[in-house]
Amino acid sequence: PSPRSCQPNGANEEALRCEIEELKQKDLALDQEIAQLLSEGYSLEELEKHISLLHEYNDIKDAGQMLLGKLAVIRGVTTKQLYPEYDLELSD
Repeated sequence: PSPRSCQPNGANEEALRCEIEELKQKDLALDQEIAQLLSEGYSLEELEKHISLLHEYNDIKDAGQMLLGKLAVIRGVTTKQLYPEYDLELSD
């Protein structure tokens, strides 16, 4: 469940209480998600490794997108127009 959005009444203290409550709800939801994954047989080490690999993948993908963008500017085309040349899918 996603935390509900708070609508503080302008009082700074009330806004902080609301933010704390949202964070507590998010913490609980994450604990429940971790418990679910553990019950499915995943280990914390495996989950941490998976997250690390996802970060590495995203960093590499971002670098590739940046290079494609620069190449597109040099060629005067859109990045999308370069995808077929490099056998990339739009979902890549």
